[in-house]
Amino acid sequence: MSIASALVLYAVIWFMTLLVALPIRIQTQGDLGKVTDGTHASAPEHHHLGRKIRIVTVVSLLLWAVIAGIILSGWITVQDIDLFNRMRPPSAGDTGA
Repeated sequence: MSIASALVLYAVIWFMTLLVALPIRIQTQGDLGKVTDGTHASAPEHHHLGRKIRIVTVVSLLLWAVIAGIILSGWITVQDIDLFNRMRPPSAGDTGA
């Protein structure tokens, strides 16, 4: 795995983890009963974004380490998840067409 691949993998894991964590423990204006004019009742009042970003960074780093370790060790390869056998190694008679 190259450095660019590792960074892309980390970015994907980080954003997926962030999207999972965003709605956790959010307090909306409707929950608190203080809806500001011009906003929807489901608009967040207290979202704790800084704390969530720190937690997401740590969790995604742990997930990335596990997934990168699996990829680098070769324990699971692309051929293992190839359901239609399209990524088999080329045989001696294949012309590539």
